[in-house]
Amino acid sequence: MSRRRLSQVLRTLRTGKGLTQVQLATKAKVTQAYVAKLESGAKTNPSLEILKRLAKALGVAVTELLE
Repeated sequence: MSRRRLSQVLRTLRTGKGLTQVQLATKAKVTQAYVAKLESGAKTNPSLEILKRLAKALGVAVTELLE
């Protein structure tokens, strides 16, 4: 997966759910800075554990983040 793709999917899902980066970070138990880095493409290849927490916080399957 390209980092651009993950960043776009993450931002689209987050905004579609009406969440701020802070709200998503709190739900996924990561920092807002980490979410921002993922969305900007500055951070790539998050661990499976982080992907699971982000997916759960967004109410989607992990596979949706990876499509």
